[in-house]
Amino acid sequence: MVACDLPNYVLGAGVVAQSVWNARHGYDARHGIADIDVVYFDPDTSQSSEARASAKVATLLADLGLCVDVKNQARVHLWYRDRFGASIRSYTSLEDALSSWPTTATAVGVRLEREKTHIVAPFGVRDLMSLVVRPNRVQVPRKVYEEKAVRWQSCWPQLTVLPWAAGIGIEGERIIDD
Repeated sequence: MVACDLPNYVLGAGVVAQSVWNARHGYDARHGIADIDVVYFDPDTSQSSEARASAKVATLLADLGLCVDVKNQARVHLWYRDRFGASIRSYTSLEDALSSWPTTATAVGVRLEREKTHIVAPFGVRDLMSLVVRPNRVQVPRKVYEEKAVRWQSCWPQLTVLPWAAGIGIEGERIIDD
């Protein structure tokens, strides 16, 4: 990704968690992985800038044969309402964005930086490594969490999926009123 010049980027969410889950289950490395999420934080919130970044990363990762989803986390608040029906506060950093992701196990991003692995994990990696799926209720709608959890448990049966009530964060805390 360095060749794409993305500022403060990580591979994150499903591709990270599901790679760990595959290893822990003894599955093929690509089992259940639908896409590769690459997120970054750039103050340039123009759609054209994000489109250029997306095209560069898609070209770089084309040989993997997976859908590549590239999002500038600094601009998520601009489209979130249209997709999820609620407005959110803008993120202040990549770490702030990851802290709103649907589960503690998937709120993890990694990148290679100067030949060292850099991990961004606002909740740590305990749940990820222990195969626990715990909802993060601050932003994601309950229905979205539950749909993801059903899919994940069907793909990775050793996961312990916690109910919505056992999640972290105050429900809807990041949602703002219009």
